[in-house]
Amino acid sequence: MDLTLIPDSLGNGPAIFLLVMSAVTSMITAALGAGGGVLLLVLMAMWVPPAAIIPIHGMIQLGSNSGRAILTWRHTDWRVIAAFLPGVVLGMGVGAWLLVDLPQYVWQLTIAGFVLYLCWGPALPKAAFGTPGILMASALTSFLTLFVGATGPLVASFIKQIHDDRFRTVATFATAMCLQHAPKALVFGVAGFVFREWLVFILAMIACGFAGTWLGLHFLKSLSNRHFQQGLNLLLTLLAFRLIWQALT
Repeated sequence: MDLTLIPDSLGNGPAIFLLVMSAVTSMITAALGAGGGVLLLVLMAMWVPPAAIIPIHGMIQLGSNSGRAILTWRHTDWRVIAAFLPGVVLGMGVGAWLLVDLPQYVWQLTIAGFVLYLCWGPALPKAAFGTPGILMASALTSFLTLFVGATGPLVASFIKQIHDDRFRTVATFATAMCLQHAPKALVFGVAGFVFREWLVFILAMIACGFAGTWLGLHFLKSLSNRHFQQGLNLLLTLLAFRLIWQALT
């Protein structure tokens, strides 16, 4: 990779660090089902200009989740995806129409509350996992992702309640996140964001993420479904507490 093609606003040192962390965070998500995207977003916020964080992160996550979805497609629950897709169109459509800035503490506390409830609260009724419930969850998270950037923990905490099998959870989550991240290029492109300046960096991050995904899926094979669920609940809880801490401080 020609480092001179890295945007001047980023710099070579931070770019190399983020490339390594793209592999690490993809490995975390592949092995534990979620968490890597949020961690990468936090790290990117240290160097990437604020106006570029969400669109760039969205494209990187699209590539990373696409790789994971391709490697695990045999385990994907296509019934869930069929119900998830219309919600993405609805949520993105409303979000693109509004494109407003939500108060940060509002979405932080909202996502944290939902994640903690889905991890440790009473199980949702079976009707919540039917087509209407999945569509509603998809629309809400798709709307929020335009402003928040990382609604992965909320989507993961919902999908994990549908499946007991770890590979089915990871595969379905990856495909669902592909659907959410794909429209971002159109939305932010229409809004005036120039992706061309970041193209080489984005492609390099996706390549590193694919390597991390491959390693993470091999680690996932060594886990039992019970240990996977325990690890995923713990990771999602830590992410929720981090959001609460950010909101309060």
